[in-house]
Amino acid sequence: MPKYETALTRSETVAEGTMAFHFAKPAGFKFTAGQSMNVSLIDPPESDAKGNSRTFSIVSAPHENELVIATRMRDTAFKRVLKGMPPGGRVGLRGPAGMFTLDPADARPAAYLAGGIGITPFVSMLREGAHTRLARDLWLFYSNRRPEDAAFLEELAALPKRHSRCHFVGTMVEMDKSRRPWSGETGFLDRAMLERHLKGLAANVYYVAGPPGLVEAMQKMLVAAGVAEEAIHTDEFFGY
Repeated sequence: MPKYETALTRSETVAEGTMAFHFAKPAGFKFTAGQSMNVSLIDPPESDAKGNSRTFSIVSAPHENELVIATRMRDTAFKRVLKGMPPGGRVGLRGPAGMFTLDPADARPAAYLAGGIGITPFVSMLREGAHTRLARDLWLFYSNRRPEDAAFLEELAALPKRHSRCHFVGTMVEMDKSRRPWSGETGFLDRAMLERHLKGLAANVYYVAGPPGLVEAMQKMLVAAGVAEEAIHTDEFFGY
């Protein structure tokens, strides 16, 4: 896997407890939307038993001139150092890696099922689909506790205006704890919700990303609905 060194250009909060980190794109770094990369801290001021490297899905699209990751900000040495890093701070990169990507030879509509920070590979995939005017329907089902917790929510909700083949369905499961208005779906992502929006569940290919519990539940639900296992692709996001 190729190795690179690059610099942080900026960081920002993209949801409550979630930050995005923007890096200069090294010359020669090419990837496919949906892939990941490993980020390593260089001589960090602190460390812990989990080490100085983590793997993240790439949020930015291949056509963009930067590399972006996003993560929940847990209280670990790695994330404390990353959060405190000033612009210009150096990191090591290895990648890209992963097969969680669209098959260009598959013309079926693609349904993306995302829970929480599992949204990150889909941001890249949808940005690229809109940019290339992909002649294939892309459906994003995005589940969160509240709008406050949903990274990139406004951008994703506006995607259908950028490209008519992109469709967005957001759902919130704890609106009683929210301070923001929400007019979309509520409740857990389930078969009934998919059937309200998709024309025949077995006619689509599915990409599922999020916490292991959500990924397992979506797999079982899709198989029970008659979706072939070869049409279900998964990417589990563990907390670290």
